[in-house]
Amino acid sequence: MQPKGGEAMQDGSVTVERRTRGPDVWCFRWREAGADGRRIHRRIVLGTAEELKNIASARKIVTGLRSEININDIRIRRESITLADLSRRFQQRELADRNPRIAYSTKKAYAGCLEKWIEPRWGEYSLLEIRAVEVESWLKSLNRAPGTRCKIRNVMSLLFNHGRRHDLCDRNTIEWVRQSAKRRTAPDILTTNEVQGLLANLRFIIENARWCYLQ
Repeated sequence: MQPKGGEAMQDGSVTVERRTRGPDVWCFRWREAGADGRRIHRRIVLGTAEELKNIASARKIVTGLRSEININDIRIRRESITLADLSRRFQQRELADRNPRIAYSTKKAYAGCLEKWIEPRWGEYSLLEIRAVEVESWLKSLNRAPGTRCKIRNVMSLLFNHGRRHDLCDRNTIEWVRQSAKRRTAPDILTTNEVQGLLANLRFIIENARWCYLQ
């Protein structure tokens, strides 16, 4: 079903743009003063018609972004957008309940990683200030398993990819961060006799539990 129409809002309007390839998109358009004082038309894509089924859904996105849009289009002030700004936008768009492409458990894991690890350390940094070598050094300093550090690195990379997709940054700095998920130590491998001993003990425990239950 195609979304219908558009709606004027204070300081801008929400409209549908038809596309010959791919789904239609909801856009927010507004005008602001340029450096020379002239009024400049601005536009930002809120989401596809598949993601936002009606204008009410599109308006919610505008409400979430209004503080950024009213100050200035965050795409224009790339040099000052912080990782916390990007994280907030990522969570509003990608981790919202209306997004069926990401499982609920994955959304919770991403949000938890952002809140516990990434934002406390890098939230106040502008995207241009974040360096791959510094992120790599920080990950090495975390007293966590390599797999956990690798997950943190991957979520941070997702943030930058989101920024690139929405013209908020020009590159993904985290692509150059090296972080292996390999175990610190090799796992112990049981011999055949050890496996048989464990199975025998397990059978003994099960039989005892069954006997106690029947008493």
